[in-house]
Amino acid sequence: MTAKHGFFCVFEGVDGSGKTGTLAHIESALAKDGVALLATREPGGTEEGLALRKLLLGGSHRWTPNAELLLVNAARAQHVEKVLRPALGDGKLVLCDRFIGSTLAYQGAGHGIGDERIRALHKIAAGDLWPDLTILLDVDPELAVKRSRRRLAASASDEGRFEALDLDFHRRVRRSFLDQAARAPTAHVVLDASRPQQIVEADALAALRAALKARG
Repeated sequence: MTAKHGFFCVFEGVDGSGKTGTLAHIESALAKDGVALLATREPGGTEEGLALRKLLLGGSHRWTPNAELLLVNAARAQHVEKVLRPALGDGKLVLCDRFIGSTLAYQGAGHGIGDERIRALHKIAAGDLWPDLTILLDVDPELAVKRSRRRLAASASDEGRFEALDLDFHRRVRRSFLDQAARAPTAHVVLDASRPQQIVEADALAALRAALKARG
């Protein structure tokens, strides 16, 4: 990483793929190594983003696909301007749970909104900021959704709006993630997230370390 621009690593995957736990493991390991880093997530990352997250993921609202897309981008605009660009400008490693890849997968493939519209809004909301590396945790949606529903029930969370959607929706989301990785293989690492969590975490950490080393 240079002093002028950090490194932006995003963790993607269907709900229940293990992104959040993997990111937390990597954050802890690299912090022990003395790496200057910031861990964040979308939607969220700012006070305003957290408020929008509750609106987006809570089960009491029925957003149209276009309304959902605009809310996602409103949260992202705030996140990019207030958190991501300042941290990258300080030369930090930024670890983010979801970013534009999820928008292309969920609002795009899942809800049928065209990529061109999503990319055009991304230029406005994020100044066309894209990850340096995306770590995709790939797992069969049926297994992933079961995991995610168990987690939501255990934590009494009301953020289950996407988990309530049918498996065909989640299959479209998974296919989009894999297609994105295939189109930009040098910027993606795809890991089999059906394996034990410790193995997935170790592979993700090794992949990020290799990317940071190559970056210099």
